[in-house]
Amino acid sequence: MKKELYIFSGLGADERVYQRLDFSGFSPTFIKWIVPQDKETIENYATRLLDQITTTNPTLIGLSFGGLIAVEVAKQIDTEKVILIASAKTKKEIPFYYRFAGQLGLQKLLPTRLLKSSNFITNWFFGTSSTFDKQLLKQILIDTDPTFLKWAIDKVARWTNQTQTKNIFHIHGTSDKILPLSFVKCNLTIKNGGHLMTLNKADDLNQILRQQI
Repeated sequence: MKKELYIFSGLGADERVYQRLDFSGFSPTFIKWIVPQDKETIENYATRLLDQITTTNPTLIGLSFGGLIAVEVAKQIDTEKVILIASAKTKKEIPFYYRFAGQLGLQKLLPTRLLKSSNFITNWFFGTSSTFDKQLLKQILIDTDPTFLKWAIDKVARWTNQTQTKNIFHIHGTSDKILPLSFVKCNLTIKNGGHLMTLNKADDLNQILRQQI
């Protein structure tokens, strides 16, 4: 029987960001984002996602915001392992300027049109350089539900988790501009890896994931 993996995509993204990773030999389930309820906490949101996890003691993989959700899920159920990619384990690993903005509520002032726009600045932040990766990022942003996007950004900026969940293996890129390496303590770094290194550092990640899963 193939080992089941439960995979959380990035903020507003879906399984397209994992298309270059090799999960052959495993049974991957890509967790589907659901519409957040009015004023819903990140903890309650994670609870509602548990309906999609049907294995006991599962292995979770989370990219970026999906890593935060994987951590919140792992606080509620027993897990074999939680693998974070370009993410954070606790609020201390969220850059202070995001947390400061969250305290002031500045993230709520960001216009949806700006958040969903794709341009050279967006590509620089996400570390996308090839034509294919830029186009994929653009399409993901277009497809992202604006309500979910604003809710998720608010949850990142105001994340309060201080629990160091067990069985975490954290992979981070040295060139991540959204969650800079200087703010996190990870198990392994990928040289020149950006925030979407699942696309442009897939060979490195495939090798690491095979060793860890």
